[in-house]
Amino acid sequence: MAKTSTTTQGLRAAIERSGYYPALVAEAVEAAVGGEPIRSFLVHQETTFDQNEVRRHVTVLVLTDNRFIVSHTDEQAADSTSLTPYATTSTESVKIGRISSIVVSRVVANPESYKPGTLPREVVLTIGWGAVSRIDLEPAACGDPNCEADHGYTGNSTADDLSLRVSEAGDGPETVREALAFAQSLSEATADTTR
Repeated sequence: MAKTSTTTQGLRAAIERSGYYPALVAEAVEAAVGGEPIRSFLVHQETTFDQNEVRRHVTVLVLTDNRFIVSHTDEQAADSTSLTPYATTSTESVKIGRISSIVVSRVVANPESYKPGTLPREVVLTIGWGAVSRIDLEPAACGDPNCEADHGYTGNSTADDLSLRVSEAGDGPETVREALAFAQSLSEATADTTR
């Protein structure tokens, strides 16, 4: 999305369209953005089913000239800590230069007849900046099935700060387009080595 004077209003309108506590979400996001111009944004609402409850979650991603801002808002039912339902909203601001990886996974139907420009049916956007790492370990082994020696451990360390999935069936084709456009804007911003 190109930088225009209406991008801030576009972000506000997208948050309001999501219908998910728009005043709360908009205030948190706008406070994190401050006075910086917005280059691109993505608003994604997700509904999950937890036993007998339906829970909603909204993620707002914003790209400015210098920062990548992530906002999450979740609703919680009344519990032992609160007699009334409540929502938790958080924002994280990451300098563009800290983003170490952007992975865009596209799922397309009938790949043998794929035509350039065809919208994927699903997009998974994974962004890493080193705030969260996951380590998967398992016992190491050698090729000898009779070996009883201790070979230590082997594993992988994966940066997995944010993973967002959108699908044509669940979110609509426009949200898939918006996710791809945001991913491209973020990728272009991180390619600029002067930041």
